[in-house]
Amino acid sequence: MSRLQWSEIPAPVRAGIEDVLGGPVVEARSQSGGYSPGSADRVVTAAGRRAFVKAAGLSVNAETPGIHRSEAAITAALPDGVPAPALLGFVEHEDWVALVLEDVEARHPSTPWDPDELHAVLDALQVMASVPLPPDVPVVELPDALAGHADRWARVDPSALPALPRGLDAWVRTHHDELADAAARSVDDVRGDRLVHLDTRADNILLRDDGSVVFVDWPWGARGASWFDALTLLVNVRYYDGDAELDGLLARHPVFRGMPADAATRVLALFAGMFLEASLRPDPPRMPTLRTFQRDQAVVTLDWIRERWEG
Repeated sequence: MSRLQWSEIPAPVRAGIEDVLGGPVVEARSQSGGYSPGSADRVVTAAGRRAFVKAAGLSVNAETPGIHRSEAAITAALPDGVPAPALLGFVEHEDWVALVLEDVEARHPSTPWDPDELHAVLDALQVMASVPLPPDVPVVELPDALAGHADRWARVDPSALPALPRGLDAWVRTHHDELADAAARSVDDVRGDRLVHLDTRADNILLRDDGSVVFVDWPWGARGASWFDALTLLVNVRYYDGDAELDGLLARHPVFRGMPADAATRVLALFAGMFLEASLRPDPPRMPTLRTFQRDQAVVTLDWIRERWEG
């Protein structure tokens, strides 16, 4: 990812960040993970105060400032009991915005995923799903968030698909209509009243030394099914390990309790269409790796669907 560096953030924005922190920033370490082209820095002030800062303007990416505004609003309103960094402040100057967040001393999960770490994260998602979600948290309804993606398969011309590993392009041509139907039906499966992160991947999860879990990056927060984040996390597990045994986890872990029998496959079909259709678009500015990542996500998701259908 082509990350913006701290020194490239306009001086008035940096000054606003320092006002939030109560002193000048003397150290800024850019974080390379994630798929946003804006800045992402762990900063330290002259007085030793630490924070995590993200900033972007419209010249960097047309969508990122709005995404940061959404994350600020959601993070500020998350209920107690949700393991997320606190919002320390929000800075706006012209078309630039910056989030100033609690700095979490932790690391990302190991990839390929370690089984113990995976179980710890699934347990944390189960606890998060047990926290009542107040009506004033500014999140969207999950069916509404996904409805715009339910027709992605209609935009994929199966006859023009590029070659995919393990003959998946031929398999998609054969099953295109079934995938489209499953994706459309998944929108009803995800209704619920629990907090949903909507982007659970290793790079959005932190593990502290004491084993506790923190979920970061909250712009897509939604209200929906309690098992949704755990299911999409398993796609990330498979992304790093194509042989990972996932269906046993679906059957055993209590976070999946109450999930309709075929809902997993239908939601996976929606995500596969979303990833595949997006991967066929031109590269967005300053995000040269995004389309490859989306293609790889589509491949692992389609592989899992094929296994479940042919099972």
